[in-house]
Amino acid sequence: MVVTVLEAMVAPERAADLEAAYRSAEKEPPPGFVRSDLLWAANEPTRWRIQTLWASRAALSAMQSAGTPAGVMMFRAAGAEPTLTIFEVIATIGG
Repeated sequence: MVVTVLEAMVAPERAADLEAAYRSAEKEPPPGFVRSDLLWAANEPTRWRIQTLWASRAALSAMQSAGTPAGVMMFRAAGAEPTLTIFEVIATIGG
């Protein structure tokens, strides 16, 4: 499993644009997509993050090779350019 984190500073007046773009993506997730969360930093109101769990590195690579990732487009719709960090899942605790 792999987690991608896209993060950017979004102007408060553009937050609704990011939320709308994120919600519109629920219709057709790509193969290998497991889940995604739109996160807002309560102590830093302009910091937003899209955290996505992928079934495998291959699934992530396939999505990336299809063109500009949807998450990047979501941030751009809100006037922000995100940074990407990729994490390998080493261990999980869940209920």
